[in-house]
Amino acid sequence: MIYLDHNATTRPAPDVVAAMRRALEEWWPNPSSIHRPGQTARQQIDLARKHLAELIGTRPRFLTFTGSGTESLDLAIRGHLLARGLIGAANANTHGGPPTIITTPIEHIGVRELARALEREEGVHVLMADLDEQGVVQATSVERLLNEHPQTALVSVQWANNETGAIQPVEIIGKICRERNVTFHCDATQWVGKMPVNVEGVVEMAEGDQAGRHQSIEAVRGNLACDLLTFSPHKFHGPKGVGVLYARAGVRTAPLIHGEQELGRRGGTENVPGIIGAGVAAQLALQWLRDEENPRRVGVLRDRFERAVLEAVPEARVNSAIGPRLYNTSSIGFPKLEAEALLMLLSERGVCCSAGAACSSGSLEASAVIQAMKIAPDYAHGTLRFSLSRETTVTEVDEGARIVAECVARLRRSWTGA
Repeated sequence: MIYLDHNATTRPAPDVVAAMRRALEEWWPNPSSIHRPGQTARQQIDLARKHLAELIGTRPRFLTFTGSGTESLDLAIRGHLLARGLIGAANANTHGGPPTIITTPIEHIGVRELARALEREEGVHVLMADLDEQGVVQATSVERLLNEHPQTALVSVQWANNETGAIQPVEIIGKICRERNVTFHCDATQWVGKMPVNVEGVVEMAEGDQAGRHQSIEAVRGNLACDLLTFSPHKFHGPKGVGVLYARAGVRTAPLIHGEQELGRRGGTENVPGIIGAGVAAQLALQWLRDEENPRRVGVLRDRFERAVLEAVPEARVNSAIGPRLYNTSSIGFPKLEAEALLMLLSERGVCCSAGAACSSGSLEASAVIQAMKIAPDYAHGTLRFSLSRETTVTEVDEGARIVAECVARLRRSWTGA
């Protein structure tokens, strides 16, 4: 199997699996129990929280564990609006009109659909920031919307796009929000564990950065002035079933699941093995990131893969190829092909990737991200996402590119009869 779908999930590292197995065998008591075995399990959770806090440059008490990255998104956005009394039946029509949030059309579905639900169910006013042709959010658009809607309650922008890898100018947007005392939430699911993060760092904007672009990926140091940040350890070789929410000191979120756990911020008995595994994954990621050559090495492999595919299929096109892009992600459009058919053919040949399009109501519809980027339909419907990890090898990249080219050629022959 050639696995090139690491933005979907990553293989749990062997040390993670070993730690989780030990947790199941030794630290299985309920961590809320006051007896010694329960408190031993609690100590292991606290240790994992410490390691995850170190990964993003904060203190353990600012982290809340949830059941997934998607739940963390909901707790960050809905929970924050609830905590401020801006939504909920008890607070209807008491704040001079519905609250406003600003987000983008390329967010993860957990943010996009949540925004629609809040608009539909709570009357929240949702505004979308502008994108450029590479799918990069324009910081100047966010600033304009904030100037036009000074009572905005929250801005939510992802750090790196899950489909194209386009890096968003979150450092600049965070500073703009901080200057206006507007809560800024960042979905860092595709960033944490892959690039350095310092959520409590001070961001200085250089002259000329106002357009919302970084000059290079080397310029991105991971400093981010944000109030809320969400991530998921299964994206960096940790387990599924664990999400993490960072909330800056003084930034409140109301629980969506009530209970005494997580200081009352999220109820339910903790997933002890998953949390312990997440802590180990954080340690491994931080160690890997200390060598700046590691991300560059994966970037070289990604570029090698793209070159090989484009040489074999010259009519193909890389989406978001210009501008800052996460080093492991490649979104390639193959014109006049259906992504789902190509995806299945690749799967039969042992190559795992994702389609940039999904079947909907019996017809092929380009993903919301690809549509928002206004990519030509011929390319949009034939877009696939390939994503690497720190485990990806040269052999996998070379063999994967060769198989992609062969499958494209085979699919075209089957449709044209040539």
